[in-house]
Amino acid sequence: MEKELQELPISVQSFRKLRNNNYLYVDKTKDIFNIAKNEKSYFFSRPRRFGKSLLISTLENLFLGNKELFKELYIYDEWNWEEIYPVIRIDLGERSHETGEELKRSLNIFLSKIAKENNIEIEYEDYADKFGELIEGLFKKYNKKVVVLIDEYDKPILDNISYPDVQGAMKKILHDFYQILKSQDDNLRFVFITGVSRFVGTSIFSGLNSPDDLTLNNKFSTICGYTQSELEHYFKLYMDVLAEEVSLSVNELLMGIKEWYNGYSWDGENFVYNPQSILSLFNNMFFNNYWFKTGTPTFLLELLKTKTDLNRILNQVRAGSEISDSYNPENIPIVPLMFQSGYLTINKKEIIDLEPKYILNVPNKEVKSSLVKYLLNIYMDYPLNDVDSLRNRMRTNFLNKDSENLNDNLREMIANIPYHLHLDKEKYYHSIFLLWLNLLVFEIDGEIATDKGRMDAVLIIDNDAILIEIKFGKNENKIDALIDEALIQIKSKKYYEKYLKYNINFLGVAYANKKVKCKFISKFN
Repeated sequence: MEKELQELPISVQSFRKLRNNNYLYVDKTKDIFNIAKNEKSYFFSRPRRFGKSLLISTLENLFLGNKELFKELYIYDEWNWEEIYPVIRIDLGERSHETGEELKRSLNIFLSKIAKENNIEIEYEDYADKFGELIEGLFKKYNKKVVVLIDEYDKPILDNISYPDVQGAMKKILHDFYQILKSQDDNLRFVFITGVSRFVGTSIFSGLNSPDDLTLNNKFSTICGYTQSELEHYFKLYMDVLAEEVSLSVNELLMGIKEWYNGYSWDGENFVYNPQSILSLFNNMFFNNYWFKTGTPTFLLELLKTKTDLNRILNQVRAGSEISDSYNPENIPIVPLMFQSGYLTINKKEIIDLEPKYILNVPNKEVKSSLVKYLLNIYMDYPLNDVDSLRNRMRTNFLNKDSENLNDNLREMIANIPYHLHLDKEKYYHSIFLLWLNLLVFEIDGEIATDKGRMDAVLIIDNDAILIEIKFGKNENKIDALIDEALIQIKSKKYYEKYLKYNINFLGVAYANKKVKCKFISKFN
């Protein structure tokens, strides 16, 4: 008898609902056991739509002793089900908060509901005092230490990143609220807090009981997301169906899924798939950019509008432990923010002078394609519906080394930039050109260092390497001279010596007074 496809948990964040309705569940309870067995406080950061809420829900049911929900999972025979604990679960991702008063009201509602469910009388009206009173009340009533689970602890701050006054009010409220955890430490069995970013001034990252940050801990690097072996084991039947649907072998399909959706890592060794993307892929049975539409925080898009140098976003970045440091929300560096939001990930970890150093890059095709299209739209106001058509034409230009038609397409690209978006800066035009190169889906590197200097970009197409130099000027009558200068620079500095195994071509690109022109030449011209 042919096995039926198990229902996919699309948008299901409740562990109870998932298990009671026999949804497909990738068993993460071995990692959960190794965390929950400790009487500690933890912080765990992952991008949105990466399974943090389901993790919180699983922990909640574990500490409440809902044993039957864990049948046939790793933890079923490992956990002491006789020990049941009172749980305070607060999900700040449930709603948006536009004012401090709305946030206070939400916190009061959460706490009052839990107090009512446990028949505990609360005298305090202030949200912070009420939190402390509830912890003490639960401890006294059940003679058990209390478990506190807080999901999306930072969302009220992130949602108001463009409004400093509101953001400041949110930070103050959350500081006072989380401060209670310190004074109640003796009454707490386990604290688990999730979020996207680490912010100073919220109190959870300071003090004697600062939580253990699991974000970069390699022991728990796959607790959220699907590993390669989990994908192939739990989704085998779905892969068989999809392979037939798209007329590929299962191995060919796996290569495509890996290119599109794999690549996320928090230790440079273990890589996972985005669960939102994988579930959506098998639910819809076609490839698409699923995560960007649901997992991209508004605050990140707003911040990207202010950036004019995209080389550090679209190419490999070297960074240290600052990628997971705490920051003031008023001034978040772009690289840590891109990492914490899921647009950069750890490709490799090295230990240099006893300190960890990381090589970061964009994780996969889904993220890169979506990000580049969005950036084109905000940098150039280029219609997203027209991007694919122009991209296909420009790919052909590069494949054929066709200067004339590439010139026409570059002019069309520049013509779509409204006058108020033009910036009289070289980095702006470098960034726009780099965006287009990334959209072409060739292998592209930007700002390549050689022993003779730094190249603007290199495009690899099969056995060809196109070495690109970009020049910027203000006099459009000298645009041809700028192109010649770019080509001479590539030759004279022998940038090509790193690429001698390829067929080498040079491309000079010049911008002047909102005009653009380019020229291909062979290395041997």
